[in-house]
Amino acid sequence: MLQYRYRSQIAGSIRLGALLLIALFLGSAVTAYAFERQPHMQMALGALGRAAAQLNAAQRDKGGHRAAAYNLVERAIGQVRAGIAFDNHH
Repeated sequence: MLQYRYRSQIAGSIRLGALLLIALFLGSAVTAYAFERQPHMQMALGALGRAAAQLNAAQRDKGGHRAAAYNLVERAIGQVRAGIAFDNHH
């Protein structure tokens, strides 16, 4: 009886692992498809994310210009994401 329960647990774990691998594969395929369709927008999004991180890490003493630049970069990120979403639906 104990062996049967142990085997059942192993089989369940294997099924769960297989489902997770399938989900991961499908998620990667969808992401890759979206990236291939809009490589320049994806690259811009990455560059803007890096710019936001650098501005956030910079010293705060810039007369408000660092904060203004950070806010503009965040707005640009929103616009790029909106552009990607628009293109994906049209």
